[in-house]
Order: sequence, then structure tokens, then C-alpha cells
Amino acid sequence: MRLITEVASAAGIKEEHLELYGKYKSKLAPSLWAELKHQPDGKLVLVTAMNPTPAGEGKTLTTIGLAQAMNAAGVRTVAALREPSLGPCLGMKGGATGGGKAQIVPADEINLHFTGDIHAVTSAHNLLSAMIDNHMFQGNSLGLDPQRIVWKRVMDMNDRSLRNIVTGIGDGNGTVRESGFQITTASEIMAVLCLCSDLADLKQRLSRILVGYDHAGQPVTAQAIGAVEAMTALLKEAVKPNLVQTLEGTPVIVHGGPFANIAHGCSSVIGTRYALKLGDVVVTEAGFGADLGAEKFMDIKCRQAGLAPAAAVLVVTVKSLKYNGGVRKEELHQGNQPALLSGLSNMERHIENLRKFGVPVLVALNHFEGDAPAEVNEVLEACGRLGVPAAVSKVWAEGSAGGQELAKELMKLLDREEPVQYAPLYEDHLDISSKINRIVTEIYRGAGVAFSPAAKRSLAIIDRLGLHHLQVCMAKTPYSFSDQPRLLGAPEGFTMGVRDITLSLGAGFAVVITGNIVTMPGLPAKPAAEGILVDEDGVISGLE
Repeated sequence: MRLITEVASAAGIKEEHLELYGKYKSKLAPSLWAELKHQPDGKLVLVTAMNPTPAGEGKTLTTIGLAQAMNAAGVRTVAALREPSLGPCLGMKGGATGGGKAQIVPADEINLHFTGDIHAVTSAHNLLSAMIDNHMFQGNSLGLDPQRIVWKRVMDMNDRSLRNIVTGIGDGNGTVRESGFQITTASEIMAVLCLCSDLADLKQRLSRILVGYDHAGQPVTAQAIGAVEAMTALLKEAVKPNLVQTLEGTPVIVHGGPFANIAHGCSSVIGTRYALKLGDVVVTEAGFGADLGAEKFMDIKCRQAGLAPAAAVLVVTVKSLKYNGGVRKEELHQGNQPALLSGLSNMERHIENLRKFGVPVLVALNHFEGDAPAEVNEVLEACGRLGVPAAVSKVWAEGSAGGQELAKELMKLLDREEPVQYAPLYEDHLDISSKINRIVTEIYRGAGVAFSPAAKRSLAIIDRLGLHHLQVCMAKTPYSFSDQPRLLGAPEGFTMGVRDITLSLGAGFAVVITGNIVTMPGLPAKPAAEGILVDEDGVISGLE
């Protein structure tokens, strides 16, 4: 690893704009923005993927490797990524810093506590929770209805036992009421941190957060509770983006960490804007498959921040295509052309969807050892039939050298003379149910939506409060286009079940809860935490 001061210097950042967290990571001071803000923006490239499978697709890996490859080819490139959550790091997925020769470092520090941003979000969220309960205990001058408080608590860990809890039990401990925990990455405060433009905007968004309703049915906000200034104080360092590096010294801005299946799944607007001033090309990623992360990137982040993506890279793998064609995980190493051909429908659907946003698409075929050449060629030929450029990526094994073909194809897209005609999927003026239907029918290819009684009540509240301008953040299984995790490939004609709709007024969207999705994950039968070892020198292994 190079010293972060050296990485910053090579990226054109003076040391006076760094707030160092040790030798290898730093926050970027607001003074840097004052120096950069009048410079022209680079071109923004989104890396997304087909629906995730147990075989792994390598979206973050590809983002890192592509940024390295672009720099090696002489194109000044910066990557912009999300911060890993302890939930998946210690749960099902393990670390989220890439792998092989396409990693960001120091990986163990980034995967664990990093610079404390996620902990700050947890503290700010739970401060508001505590102040709500204290307000109730101290006389409830706002007339909050204890049955209509919508603000829960959070922690950055998977713990299904905390999904539903009862608070205030015992003499003198406040109002007894049902509540629960979400994972921190699903907190509205995480979304606010990632979507705000600066500290002042952060504070304004925090003030709009809906905590519940009074007995007359009127909304009560964080501003009314008196929590905003203290929450801002807890978040004032977290709002600054973090600078780290890849194994090859490429600068990477890592900031914010919302999940894309239950939140909006994109790294921060602030971090992206810094990156666009520092690089001629910025490679960023959005969580899970393109039906979730990419849709929210296009419809929420880009719309709110006034960003216009120049291209989208869709990551696919031979194994994942076969999995979508019906092959079990244990048999994915075996050749199976019929399953591969069947699974191509998932890739094709994502390509079609990305094109709906008016953005050119490039397929990155992430290569695994053991991929049969004939199967690789089958995928490349399918892309050719669809008129989509494609390249094999070997960045895990070879780093930047293994991404040169991908980088070359990307530069062809970025150098095209035709202007990109980016546009969101739906218009702001549509009502919320119409926006939901647009996503379900055009992105998921469902036949329609079935709203539960609770969801219908939420729609009535949205209508009464005049909140149709909000965007829509779908909370859905990442494994299928539908709300049924086992419905693989490219299903269509299904009915999407909406259980409820919650309001994130600070973030500017309504969260649509579909199927059996939960906002507090549980641990798997064998958590990744069981495989972590720390030697007597403090060196961590098993956090991959």
C-alpha cells in the first residue's frame, strides 16, 4: 500500500485537504470542494449486475478492476463505492472490498469499523428513537399517538430476534408499545447522508424525517421532537467522504452504505461529486441486480443530484447464467449449454431495462477459473445478437491487465459522438401507485400490483398529505425480478404483492415493502463470523 497522502497527491489533492485516519485512509475536507467545484465533471459510469446468485457475480470486484484498468490505459479514473456493513460482512456474504488483484485496501479496516460513518448513523438514528420515547414519558406535549409511531431503532448487525420488540416494559420506563429494529443500512438517516449535497442540506433533510402521527392524524417530524441539531452534530464528520486506494494505487472514494434490496443502494452524492471533479471517468456501483440498484440509481440518485450517467456496465458470469437456467449451485462447474441458454434471459432482461433509461450498455463477463471457452463464447455471441458490446474481464486474477479489453470497450462507448439520452423511468407528477405500477410492469415485467389493506391505508395517507412528488424505493428480494426469490430467469405476468408503504420524507422517497422482504436480516446457518481469525499480532484472516 502507498501512503494515502501519496495517493491523494497523485489524484491532485493537496495534503491540507486531508483529514487522516492513520496512514492509509482519510476523510476529504470541505475545503477541497471549495477548490474543485468549478472544475468540469468527468463521465459517470454505473456498474450493475444480473440478479445475484450463490455463485457470486463480482460487481464490486469489476468496479475496482475496471477503474484500475482505465488508469493503466492512461485515463484518469476514480472509483466511488459504498461502505461495507457489518451485517453481511459477519453474516452471509463476507467482506465487500473486492478480491484477488482487484481489491480496495486496507480491506480489514474498511470492512469493519472504517472511519466510523455507519456507527455515526446508528447513533443519530437511535438518539431520535430515545428522544421520541422520552417525549412520550415527559408528558407528550405533541400528542403523539403511541400506536402510530413509525420510527424504529437500528443496529449494524443481522439479528432477526430484534425485528419485533416491545419497549417501555416495567414500572417507570415509559409508554409500553410495539416497535422493532432495522439494520443501519436501511435507516432513513443513511439515505439522507447519501443523498444530501452538504451539511446544510443534511440538516434540512433530517428536519423533515417523519417519526409518527398525532391523535388527529397529523405528521410529527424530527424537527418537532427537537432532535435535529444533535443528530447533525453526530453526523458532521460522517458527511465527509472517505479516500482509500486499490491494490494498484487507484484512488477510491468510499462513502455511505445503503442496501439496494431494502434501501436505495447507492454511494453518496457528495462522494460522487468529489470523484467527478477528480477524474475524467468515475466508475461507481449500485447494489444487487439492475432491477434494484440500477433502477434506484437512475430514478432516485441521479434525479435528486442532477447527475447524468454516460454508460452502464452489466456484470454477468457463466455460472450465474446457468443458475438462472435451473442448475443447482453444486453443479455449476459442469458444462450445461441448455441451462446457459435458458439463463441468458436474465441477462437480456437487464440489458433491455438499462436501455429504457437511455444509457448505452456494456456487458462485462466476469471470468472464473473453469469457465468453458465454449460457454464464454456463447455469452459473447448472445451479446452480439443483442447489439451490445461485451468483453471478458479477468481482473480478479490479473488486476488491471485483465481488464484492458473491458476498458477499451468502455472507452468506445464513452467516445461516441451521439449524446446520451438519459431519462428516469417515471415522471415526478405521477401518483405513487402509478410509479409503483410503472416499475413493476416495465422493469420487473409483472402484470400488476396487489396492495394489501395496510398499503392501501398508506396510499390514502400519501394522498391526504399531498406527497405524490416522492420517488419510489422498492424493497424487494434481489434474487428474482418478482417478489418470489425462487422465480429465476426472466419471469413475467406475475402479480407483485405490496405489504406496506413507509414514508422517508427526508430522503425524498416512499419505501414500498413487497413480498416477504424484511428490513432486519438474519444470520445464515453458518455465519461468516465463524470463519474469522485474529493472530497474536492482530492480523485478521477470513474476512473476505
